[in-house]
Amino acid sequence: MSGAVKKILVFLVVGFCLFYLVTRPEDAANAVRGFFGAFDALFRFFTTLAR
Repeated sequence: MSGAVKKILVFLVVGFCLFYLVTRPEDAANAVRGFFGAFDALFRFFTTLAR
């Protein structure tokens, strides 16, 4: 992927995240909680396997 295309894609993703955060803050907070909740579930899963 060329450097210009990569910069444009990063700009679009960041712009979408900012737009989503400003227009729907509750939904953005729920998305972040869900994202970190998935990591918590994976951590608990591997911790349980290690016992």
